[in-house]
Amino acid sequence: MINLKRASIAFVLALVAAIPAFGQGARSSLIGVWRMTSLQVANSDGSVTEIPYSGQVVFSQEGILSVQAMDHDPHAEPTAYTRDGYEAYYGPVRIDEKGKTFTITVESSLVRNLIGQKLTRVFKVTGDQLMIMPVDTKETWRVSYERVR
Repeated sequence: MINLKRASIAFVLALVAAIPAFGQGARSSLIGVWRMTSLQVANSDGSVTEIPYSGQVVFSQEGILSVQAMDHDPHAEPTAYTRDGYEAYYGPVRIDEKGKTFTITVESSLVRNLIGQKLTRVFKVTGDQLMIMPVDTKETWRVSYERVR
């Protein structure tokens, strides 16, 4: 009987842990499929450089974020997030609608050094437009997306 009670408690705890990362039934403005429209980097002189990139992000109702992006330069140098000009990772995401940030815990990635890392980003949704920026103001990139669905 005690084992049955323990199993029941464990089951309830597992269900509670599986509640979507988007809050108590609230639907996040981020949920959906977003297609990249631009990647920009601000230069030290104040000018902005447009980087030819394509990609998408998918925020699922279940609390998973998937990111894929590609540099159109076939000779692109690797970065902390890319290999051969390609970026791909996914994992559980926590969204703070009030603070306008989200944090993904990278579960799988093309760049294996990212696995296990927590990446926090600032976001702004205006209608069907999404802008994602770094939390660290020393990083000067921003990515724009449009909602696909």
